[in-house]
Amino acid sequence: MLDALRIFARYNRVANERLYEQVAKLDLAEYRRERRGSFGSIHGLLNHLLVGDRIWMSRFAGGGKTTPPLNTILFETFAEINSARAEEDAAIEAFFEKVGGDFLIRRLAYTNSRGKDYVEEAAPAVLHFFNHQTHHRGQVHVMLSQTEVGPPSLDMHRILNP
Repeated sequence: MLDALRIFARYNRVANERLYEQVAKLDLAEYRRERRGSFGSIHGLLNHLLVGDRIWMSRFAGGGKTTPPLNTILFETFAEINSARAEEDAAIEAFFEKVGGDFLIRRLAYTNSRGKDYVEEAAPAVLHFFNHQTHHRGQVHVMLSQTEVGPPSLDMHRILNP
């Protein structure tokens, strides 16, 4: 399973690079345009993805006992979020390169954004972490398809074996 998680971490980084490369081509109005879907805009979704990744990575590292609002806007500009995304993806990849098998059975205790307490094993939480990324990248992909900028191919097998 650790090998699979390392593949997911690499895929996450490359998929984000491809997605952000296309988003960077949008003008500010298109980037911030209100759209149907989660978090209301490409800007909102990209912030949510980064919030979610930071929450889970904090939990995986032994912190993250509380959960900030999931619609938190961490960065106001695309340039800022683009830089933060690259740093986060590098940290995610480094974490999963070094993590040992004992991590997968670690118990994570936290309070979610609705105030509910949870204790769960890391293995299913990590699978959710990577699935959450893919889910919301797909939503950004759809939003990009509504613009003049075409969305990139994000197929895992094409990214990992070009």
